[in-house]
Amino acid sequence: MLTHDALIRLCRARDRLRETDGRAPIAEIAREAGLSPYHFIRQFAAVFGATPHQYRIEARLEQAKRLLALGNHSVTDVCFEVGFESLGSFSDLFSRRVGVAPSMYRRRWQVPSRAGSLPRALIPGCLLLMCGEAALAPAIFKKH
Repeated sequence: MLTHDALIRLCRARDRLRETDGRAPIAEIAREAGLSPYHFIRQFAAVFGATPHQYRIEARLEQAKRLLALGNHSVTDVCFEVGFESLGSFSDLFSRRVGVAPSMYRRRWQVPSRAGSLPRALIPGCLLLMCGEAALAPAIFKKH
């Protein structure tokens, strides 16, 4: 049975795993959660539906997708920014999990930005039209 305190520690561990700059080993995160690595992996998977390693990989891929869509970084920069050590393994894993290569994802989903402003969030074109930003809506759907 999982206590409230144990759940809080697992949630904190999940937050640590989500940090792309946090390259702490699973054993260290387990120790911070007050569990042995084996017990931590089992409890984490039971609560969150994925092992800590799987969760960390998915969090890194989600961050990579955001960075690629913003278009401010090269694929190589994104690879290292999210914690992968090999461009080849990053590209292969990204392609298998997302369905397209990182460079293709970037071309397909790159978000247009206005000069002098921060890059825009991913917003459906219909919402842009409803909000009176019709001039930006065609750029969202434009293929690069």
